Amino acid sequence: MREYSEQELVRREKLEKIKDLGIDPFGQKFSRTGFADDIKNKYKDIAHDEFENINDEYTVAGRIMFIRKMGKASFFTIKDKTGLIQIYISVNDVAEDAYSLFKSADIGDIVGVRGKVMKTKTGEVTLKCLEYTHLVKALRPLPEKFHGLTDIEERYRRRYVDLIMNEEARNVAFMRPKIIRCIQKFMDEQGFVEVETPILSTLLTGASAKPFITHHNTQDLDMYLRIALELPLKRLLVGGMEAVYEIGRVFRNEGMDPKHNPEFTLMEAYLAYSDLEGMMDLTEKMYQTIARDVIGKMKYNWYGNEINLEGPWKRISMVDAIKEKTGIDFKKDITAKQALDLAAKHNIIVEDHEHSVGHIINLFFEKYVEETLIQPTFLYGHPIEISPLTKKNPDDPRFVDRFELFIGGKEFANAYTELNDPIDQLNRFEEQIKQRELGNDEANDIDMDFIEALEYGMPPAGGIGYGIDRLCMLFLEQESIRDVLLFPTMKEKK
Repeated sequence: MREYSEQELVRREKLEKIKDLGIDPFGQKFSRTGFADDIKNKYKDIAHDEFENINDEYTVAGRIMFIRKMGKASFFTIKDKTGLIQIYISVNDVAEDAYSLFKSADIGDIVGVRGKVMKTKTGEVTLKCLEYTHLVKALRPLPEKFHGLTDIEERYRRRYVDLIMNEEARNVAFMRPKIIRCIQKFMDEQGFVEVETPILSTLLTGASAKPFITHHNTQDLDMYLRIALELPLKRLLVGGMEAVYEIGRVFRNEGMDPKHNPEFTLMEAYLAYSDLEGMMDLTEKMYQTIARDVIGKMKYNWYGNEINLEGPWKRISMVDAIKEKTGIDFKKDITAKQALDLAAKHNIIVEDHEHSVGHIINLFFEKYVEETLIQPTFLYGHPIEISPLTKKNPDDPRFVDRFELFIGGKEFANAYTELNDPIDQLNRFEEQIKQRELGNDEANDIDMDFIEALEYGMPPAGGIGYGIDRLCMLFLEQESIRDVLLFPTMKEKK
């Protein structure tokens, strides 16, 4: 059993005294008629003297964040989900035993107040307490510093304390759901249907990533937590749903850094009879809708850059972007040996499974281009070797109809003109197995059921995946994914 601090011991003594008064120290249902910010906004423009003719009463509840105890009258501030409101309490307005109960309160306690709205001489909207209700005794003191926890790791581990003390963290927590609701409303209005697909799978498919592995006891079967949403959603296109999307958790057994968390929220959307251009138009419109309807601005400060979401956004091919930076034209016919020589000349390390021209093109992009794409840019025309699920470009089959959206030098979305040729798809799957044999442990399995689905006929389609956490990072101007996740994955505390 841990040792209690002096403050904690005092709070536990007060807990027993509350019990002795016949009061439940951890409260019961409490009905509210108002919230802090709503009350303050309603009365903020009314002059102090006009409150003599206003007898409006509200019942509020929240956590005590500040107390100024005096003799027979005191001020305290409570915080609810909308913000702070000041309370004036006097022994003349509440029973003496109620005032005595208030005097024993600590910062962090949760209380209820019925009060008459008033305004102090300094102009602060305040409730004059007419009825005071103890609800919950806080047995631990809040951090002394008003801005909250100073240890950033502890902020993430004890998010509940961070939300109490840190206004920016509270704002992010409330804004993220609004962004997701906006996305859902936008997609619904575009004619998409939101669906749910399985999290557990017996195959590793849909993306290049290391999976988390679990075990199904009844079937004595190892299973994967999904790394993507793609193949089940494309099966729905085969079934005739035509426009579908899903927002859900995916899991990748990889490292953690300010941009990555092992579990994250992904949205994938698929639209029959569309293509790459359709996905670009959809994406630009969605981002601008969020910016306008939720945040209310088009320019964002992120990683030291001013990002402007006003259109039209730049569209450029991968090989043209590389040529701009290096002068090398990978559109020309080039052998694998020539590509390897170019890589060696530019000090680019090539792994055993990356000896194709396409893989080397991608390595050049990562070294010379990726971090330079600051303003929203659709980068298209990826080599076929790094895009196993994507339709070949009809004009140059070395490349596929795929784009990635880059903002601030970071990837935000990945889109395809979807591959719907079952023969080509099977060949690509088989190539992935060869890649695995060469040491690529992120290569896909062969999903024969998906091949069968394609053999029934999937309409031409555009598809896209969005990292919702990174999208929220941009709109909320946060530089760590942990700041937009309420409960990020943390290393075990020893």
